[in-house]
Amino acid sequence: MTAPLPTPWSRGWRATAFDALAFWFPVACAGCGALDVEVCDECRASLAPRVRRRLLTADVEVVTAVRFDGPAARMIRALKTEGRTGLARALGPALAAALAVAPAGATVTTVPASRAADRRRGYRPVDLLVRRAGERPVPLLRMRRTAADQRGLDRRARQTNVAGAFVARRPPPGPVVVVDDVVTTGATLTEAVQALRAAGADEVLAVTLADTPRRSGSSHESEVIGT
Repeated sequence: MTAPLPTPWSRGWRATAFDALAFWFPVACAGCGALDVEVCDECRASLAPRVRRRLLTADVEVVTAVRFDGPAARMIRALKTEGRTGLARALGPALAAALAVAPAGATVTTVPASRAADRRRGYRPVDLLVRRAGERPVPLLRMRRTAADQRGLDRRARQTNVAGAFVARRPPPGPVVVVDDVVTTGATLTEAVQALRAAGADEVLAVTLADTPRRSGSSHESEVIGT
């Protein structure tokens, strides 16, 4: 049965409903709160990548695109916790700049979240970011066990928390790039890299969209490698 065409009254009612929703739930910039725009020009400009390379351990390196502070941090949090999946379009180009450092033809995979987190969100933020950066992630890693929330833990506690958390299937030949959204101490990424190496990957590079500002006294300094 063919659905009836909308009448002028029904079209007008829908327009009124949309206007009411826009009034009560206005779109606001995820970076600064400016109304009627998902990302304002100023906050979008703040996402200009400044690609850095830093050692997490003696044999694990990460490449990052932006600092996790200011508008960038607020946008990443909104993508992850508020369901604002459209923000991946604004964040993707910065991640693409970091991924450009990877060897040509590398297999791109992502650090998985727990099943509970996937069910709660209904989407995978890191996978969205990778796709918006122009790559198609290959699922190589899975969680062997669920780690506790990392917030508030120091580096040593984070390392203990994620130890043995990941297992990987054998990757295709060639380099592998493992991607996460933010690197803090690097404990999660280091564990992911080790799982990929244990599965047979010879060359693994870690890449993240953002990194937290460095703590004073860190033994691993970052090096700017691009803009």
